[in-house]
Amino acid sequence: RAEPKEEQLSIDLIGKNEVYGDIKHEVNVYVKVFTNSPFLVCMDLALSQEKIIDPKYLWIGPDGKDLEGQRYVNVTETGKLMVMGFRESMSGTYTCTLSHKIIETTTQEETEIVEAYKFMVYAYREADHAYQVFVRFTTTHCKLQTNALFFETLKNILNSTIAHLTCHITESSYKCHSIRTPKHGLQHELFVNFQVDPFAPGWEEVCHKFPHDCEDVTNMRAQQATERIGKFFHQLRYVLEHEAEAVPTIQYVENSFSVTPIDSCRPGFGKNHHTHQNCASCCVVCGPGTYSPNNEVTCWTCAKPRVRMYGAKSCY
Repeated sequence: RAEPKEEQLSIDLIGKNEVYGDIKHEVNVYVKVFTNSPFLVCMDLALSQEKIIDPKYLWIGPDGKDLEGQRYVNVTETGKLMVMGFRESMSGTYTCTLSHKIIETTTQEETEIVEAYKFMVYAYREADHAYQVFVRFTTTHCKLQTNALFFETLKNILNSTIAHLTCHITESSYKCHSIRTPKHGLQHELFVNFQVDPFAPGWEEVCHKFPHDCEDVTNMRAQQATERIGKFFHQLRYVLEHEAEAVPTIQYVENSFSVTPIDSCRPGFGKNHHTHQNCASCCVVCGPGTYSPNNEVTCWTCAKPRVRMYGAKSCY
């Protein structure tokens, strides 16, 4: 995994429309996939406040070719570059060379100044969110046969509650523990845990309606599903206490509902808090020589770095 270059300048660009260069450092830029990059300015902030005589700009893309005239970029007459419809394959080094003149006032002698600015531009996605849920129930005994039946019934009810959001329950399990308490003596509790996952059958169709904002849509659905489940457990104790004809064998432990968010990244993307400090929560495209074949959050290093592209899903 690549380490950040010493003294490298990273700038968090989310929400900003212009990013200035720096002749001393590469500037890190993070662009959400399918969106347009901010304008990359071919000068530093200090120079932008001065008058510049006969400026000329040359932008070179990651493939080493001149970007002037390319359909996927917008280069203004003042040397600002915007990369449009950004994809992971567009990641890499964007270099601008600025040449301009300094004219000595008394002699009118002209001196040409040439400066180069480098921008490391990375595609990123929002992390996909799932939620780990923990909840407890009291039961009369750990060997009670209805414990397993209750657990299966609970899963079916929860799946029905969130099915319209194309979410479902995964990674579900339970264990029964005997707990001695000072006030109530020996009690038996079911420790239930499961994940609320936004990728139930049919989620692809939902994504096809919003292809450019798929992560935003799935994350919103996962959050809504988790909130509905929380509301279900909040109401469950009232139902069991006030509407059940007989005291049920298994009862919800009040305030035992807890939620922990779990992030995952799409294949070809991962998280690296050291390399991408200013986009630490993002799933950033895997760099050359690394890959991510699944929905984990790690870009793994290839044993033999044959991969030279960004966003690799394998080493071959």
